[in-house]
Amino acid sequence: MNDQSTLYRNLVKHKWRYAKGLLFLIIINLLQILVPKITGTVVDGLESLSLDNGDLLYYAALLILISLMIFASHFLSRVQVMGASNLFDYEVRNEMFDHMLNLSMRFFHKSRIGDLMALATNDLGSLRMVLSRGFNLLTNTVILLIGSIVVMAGFMDVKLTLYAFLPFPFLVWIMIKFGPMINKRFRRVQESFSDLTRKSQENISGIRVIKAFVQEEYEKDNFAELNQENFDINMALVRVQAIFYPLIGLISSLSFLIAFIYGGNLILDGSISLGDFIAFNGYLGIIIRPIISIGMIINFVQRAKASADRIHVLFQQQPEIIDVGISNSQDKTDQWDKGIEGRIEFNNLTFSYGKNDPPALKNIDLTIEPGKTLGIIGKVGSGKSTIANLILRLYNPLEEDQLLIDGVDITKVPLRLLRESIGYVPQDNFLFSSTIKSNIGFTPREPAMDDIRRAADISQIDEAIMELPDKYNTMLGERGVNLSGGQKQRMSIARALVKDPSILILDDCLSAVDTNTERKILDQLKPYIENRTCIIIAHRISSLQDADEIIVLDEGRIIERGSHEDLLANHGYYNMIYQRQLLEEEIDIA
Repeated sequence: MNDQSTLYRNLVKHKWRYAKGLLFLIIINLLQILVPKITGTVVDGLESLSLDNGDLLYYAALLILISLMIFASHFLSRVQVMGASNLFDYEVRNEMFDHMLNLSMRFFHKSRIGDLMALATNDLGSLRMVLSRGFNLLTNTVILLIGSIVVMAGFMDVKLTLYAFLPFPFLVWIMIKFGPMINKRFRRVQESFSDLTRKSQENISGIRVIKAFVQEEYEKDNFAELNQENFDINMALVRVQAIFYPLIGLISSLSFLIAFIYGGNLILDGSISLGDFIAFNGYLGIIIRPIISIGMIINFVQRAKASADRIHVLFQQQPEIIDVGISNSQDKTDQWDKGIEGRIEFNNLTFSYGKNDPPALKNIDLTIEPGKTLGIIGKVGSGKSTIANLILRLYNPLEEDQLLIDGVDITKVPLRLLRESIGYVPQDNFLFSSTIKSNIGFTPREPAMDDIRRAADISQIDEAIMELPDKYNTMLGERGVNLSGGQKQRMSIARALVKDPSILILDDCLSAVDTNTERKILDQLKPYIENRTCIIIAHRISSLQDADEIIVLDEGRIIERGSHEDLLANHGYYNMIYQRQLLEEEIDIA
């Protein structure tokens, strides 16, 4: 999918709305073209005293009828055109959001939140503006310009019309000259808005850290600097527009000056009547308004073009993680009908996040049988979470058959089935601004309340929830700000357990709970994980010492492996960590 097909498809979908809106706009403008001609006829009639009261009432009624028809047509055209543009905005925003959710983790690591927010707000707003107000202005300009010129040249005076239009080529030149400049400066405005949005979001999310480290003044200065830059960039755009629009108005006024001088002489010569002169100026006024709005149309188009280019970049991004299909054999197809059993194999796997990045994992050979528990420990940056990322298929292995699930290359396992079969507790314990029930029951299939409470009981959070006034209907703040770190971890564990997964991955999810609560959770987990594949990633040996096998990672390599007792007997890195943690516990007790 690309942005042109997406934008074009959603635009064409509402072509009949635009067609009906165009019809009503044509009616509006044709009616407006009648008004100066009627006014001129009345003036000539009054000058020659050929009109009576009945004629005046007739023309007055005709003008009122035209005004009512214009009013009704305006309403109907706006409903159609504005409705079509709002639907376009609604549908493209949905597709944009869907597309972003399908993109791989690598995209989000290199993208800024402010940029993505600006795409879905400012940039789509610019497209909506050109498809609504821009469409109306352009239609009015074309119809009024053509219609008025026909009437002015055909029923009044050709030379007067030509002379009055002499300044118009200068208008076109100014618009061509200023258009790219406006586009360039508006693009900078959008980029600056993204930076400002990112900084605001970052400071609000990190308000606890800012206050704890007494960095309010520093962050105020940083924000003020960005805000000043945003102001300067906006003012640069304003200065261009401040020259652009008045200059168009100044050149347009020359047409009235020509009409006033040359048209006045034509009246004195008897070439045209006073009514025709008044009507001509009326038409000139009708034309000048949309001509001036051409500058606004160009502004809308240039902004929309800048926004479309930014949206283009987003829709050009393609997900790296997609279903590529499993083996065509019937045996494999039948295997997925039974679900995932949970056998995980790493076959001499080496992985790096980027072409120029050092390997995060090196020559990993590992098999985890269904119903077995693997413990992983190691220094920060040793590759522990990378193993979890690969099993979740947030990233693809670099080579085929380096990572197998139930004997099948992980890239050939249906992606939805794989992730539905994994219960994952990440390090950051992200919670949504919703109820506790919704956060724990955040699964493809809405779980029963009994299942939610059972999962919460295993993770030792049920009792704390039931003490809250609204219990499981308690609303959480952004990212669970009204919970402690330990409560967020336990709630994240409950969310993983309620999925009833074949594979359970706990990525350092007990670091914020005390040792007593940790032991209770691990004891409750034992019967739960008996028939599941479980991977426990931790820094505390107490979290994983009961695992069937433990591996120690260092710089992406497995440097030690075995049971808890085996690793202690090796007197290696694992034993050193164990002795250190025992000493820390003794100091805490003392």
